[in-house]
Amino acid sequence: QVQPRDSGGGSVKAGGSLKLSCLASEYTNGNSCMGWFRQSPGKQREGVARVTISPGPTVHADFVKDRGVITLSNGGSTLNLQMFRLKPEDTAMYYCVAVTRGPGDVCTFSFLQERGNWGQGTQVTVSE
Repeated sequence: QVQPRDSGGGSVKAGGSLKLSCLASEYTNGNSCMGWFRQSPGKQREGVARVTISPGPTVHADFVKDRGVITLSNGGSTLNLQMFRLKPEDTAMYYCVAVTRGPGDVCTFSFLQERGNWGQGTQVTVSE
């Protein structure tokens, strides 16, 4: 399957905002699960957002961490995670994950983590 392309990370001060983007038209054109994970040294991988995609595309936000908002752009080809009021503990590598879903599949973080196709990752660094 095609690897999604994530971008938008950077270095910001606490209280600032960033918008992460994931180009994944191969998945948004059909039935899929998509989400964002973050990973930092010494911490477990954490699911940040999870959505169910249907043709249209239509998106159902199953889960979004606080201080985050999910949107679609670029004709529905791009999934965005807008993050605001960032804190130092938000510092991590953020990964977009996407996978085609079949009739019996339910979008969960476990499903994404085990079956998903991972983006390259984009670094978010938040300083005091």
